[in-house]
Amino acid sequence: MPHIMLKIPKGSFSGQSQATLVQRINHAAAIAEQIPADPKKRFFCWIVIEEVEQGLWTCGAADVTAEFLPCVAMVYLPTGVLDEVSRHRYVELIHGAFTQALPDDDKRQLLTSVILQDVADGSWGVNGTIWNLPVFSKAAGFEHLQHLVT
Repeated sequence: MPHIMLKIPKGSFSGQSQATLVQRINHAAAIAEQIPADPKKRFFCWIVIEEVEQGLWTCGAADVTAEFLPCVAMVYLPTGVLDEVSRHRYVELIHGAFTQALPDDDKRQLLTSVILQDVADGSWGVNGTIWNLPVFSKAAGFEHLQHLVT
């Protein structure tokens, strides 16, 4: 049940590489959060891509996008979905998704930053109501948390 916000330099992933990126990020979420393959459950994985204009992405106050490809993934998910092992796996899988989606002709060094942001129980509103972990577990089908579903 994540919301995943990706920030990438404009034009760095286009066409098929962007489709691959979304597919691989979705796959990473499903594995780390133990979401079953049911499309109704996977529907709850929202991914938004924001492309940052040339010159507006700096590292150390310098535009380094000619040499480096900085990419950020901010993952918002309910507190209690991930344990320590799955957190590490999530970060590895997201980095791998960026790596696998890179266009063959892009020779820049990939730099990824992945932020896993737990949203406190009772702090996430869906369609005008507050959802808690048992509701999320039922909706997204978290396999390891089905004992919470009433």
